[in-house]
Amino acid sequence: MNYTWNWGVLSQSTGIGDETYWDWIVSGLGWLLTIGSIAWIIALCLGTVLGVMRTLPNAWARRIGTLYVTIFRNIPLLVQLFVWYYVVPTWLPASIQQWWVNDLGSNTTALISASIGLGLFTAARICEQVRTGIESLPRGQKNAGYALGFTTPQLYKTVVLPQSFRVILPPLSSELTNCFKNASIASLVGVSELISQVKTISEYTQSTIEVYAYATLIYIVLNLSLIGIMGLLERKLRVPGLIAGGK
Repeated sequence: MNYTWNWGVLSQSTGIGDETYWDWIVSGLGWLLTIGSIAWIIALCLGTVLGVMRTLPNAWARRIGTLYVTIFRNIPLLVQLFVWYYVVPTWLPASIQQWWVNDLGSNTTALISASIGLGLFTAARICEQVRTGIESLPRGQKNAGYALGFTTPQLYKTVVLPQSFRVILPPLSSELTNCFKNASIASLVGVSELISQVKTISEYTQSTIEVYAYATLIYIVLNLSLIGIMGLLERKLRVPGLIAGGK
């Protein structure tokens, strides 16, 4: 196979002004970080609420949480993303549909749809982790809190959640990296994120191996950075005697 290596491909001009292919990579990475960050905020907030609901004494709260997890964990992420991008906008009132289609750019609508879809999908997974973290705590702590006169919201805010989040930091690290890796699926609905830009550069330059090698390196650096940050939090917040708390 006669293959001409071109490791300097990203410094080449795109033919559009002074842009190089590196500029496209940076732009794609920016979209990737935006989608991943918005989706993570949605997932962490909603997943925490649902996880708490699944441990409450109220039967209806537990049923709602269980129903959410059952639906969103068992439908493929790609299907959910297509539903949010192609189907849900058609359910909006006509005035909002017009604003969505005409006033917002295609990249923006795809960004919103991808962020919501990924966030709701990841929330179902975080819900189970929060539930597990809460249920891992000794039952006596809840009983002691109620004996001291705490209401259920006060108990969860001051006793249960601070400890349970320390317990689940390791699995949350994996979920965080998965959230940013799954953001690459947004390229299938038209978001010009990293993978989309890499595909375009590969088609224009035919330097497929080099471009995808650079993309792989970027993902490795990004995920190792996220894992490192979560590792620092885990070491700083660990509680002796709890799971992952050490001695």
